[in-house]
Amino acid sequence: MSTPTLRGVYIPLVTPYAADGSVDLEAVERLAVRALDAGVAGLVPLGTTGESPLLEPDEKHAVVDVCTRVARARDAHVIVGAGTNSTRATVRAVEALAGSGATAALCVVPYYLRPSQAGIIAHFEAVATASPVPIVLYNIPSRTGQPLEPDSLLRLANTENVVGVKQAVGAVDVATLRVLAEAPDDFAVLGGDDPILFPLVLLGGAGAIAASAHVCTRRYVEMIECGLAGKVDEGRTHHEALLPVARACFAEPNPAVFKGVLAAQGLIATPDVRAPLANASPAAIEGALEAITAAGG
Repeated sequence: MSTPTLRGVYIPLVTPYAADGSVDLEAVERLAVRALDAGVAGLVPLGTTGESPLLEPDEKHAVVDVCTRVARARDAHVIVGAGTNSTRATVRAVEALAGSGATAALCVVPYYLRPSQAGIIAHFEAVATASPVPIVLYNIPSRTGQPLEPDSLLRLANTENVVGVKQAVGAVDVATLRVLAEAPDDFAVLGGDDPILFPLVLLGGAGAIAASAHVCTRRYVEMIECGLAGKVDEGRTHHEALLPVARACFAEPNPAVFKGVLAAQGLIATPDVRAPLANASPAAIEGALEAITAAGG
C-alpha cells in the first residue's frame, strides 16, 4: 500500500442534483475537472459538503467512480468520505474502497453515540487495520458531539495506516497546537475551518480540506502555498480577502450556499439540497456572490 503525501488544498465536492432530483454525474465531473485545473491537490467526495448521509449506496459508488477517473488522469488524490458512527459499518465502507482508485478514506469521529476516548481510539484502530487505503481522521466536535482529544489524536497519529487529520474544532486552540508540535513529521494536519486555514498552515499544517475553495479556487491554492512557504505578508493578503468569502458561504447550513452560488454561476443545474436540508435563501446567495466578486473570484 502506498502512503500519500497530503499537502495543499483538497475540495470536499458538493453533490449536484439534476432537476429530477437525481445525482448529476456530468456536473460532478465538470466540478472535479475545474477544481483540479485550478491547482487543487485532490478531491474529497462523500464528505459533509457532499451530503453523504443523504445519498444512496449506488449514488455514492457512482460519484466515487467519476472522481477517481478524473483524478487518475491528473495524478491527483481522492480522499473518500467513509466514516459512520458504527465501527462495523465504517469497516465495510473502507473495505469497499479496495480497487476503487481512492487515495485515502476520510473517517469522522463516531457521532451521536458520544463514545469515550478509549472507544474512539479502538474504533479508528479497527478501521485502520481493516482499510485497504490510508485513513484520514476527521475531528469535528460541533457535528459529532465528541472531540478527539489531543492525547488520543497523537496516539492515532502514531498508528499504522493513519496518515492525517482534518482538524475542524473551530479554532487554532491549545489542543491543535499540541498536535502540530508533537505529531510525526509524516502525519498531515489539514485545516477544516475555512476562516482560519492560513494561520493553521503557518503553524505547521499541511494544507486544508476547504469547501470554500469551490469558489476563488486559485486564490485559496495560492494562500495555502504561501503558508507552506512561510510567505506571511502575501498569504495574509489572500487570507484577509478570502475571510468574507468563507463567512458568507457558511451563513446558512452547508452546503446550501455553495450550491446556490454554483447554480447562479451556471456550473450546476440546480441549487438543490436534499431534505432535511433547505435550499439557501436568495439573500445568502447574493451575499456570497458579492464577497466572491470582491475577492476577485
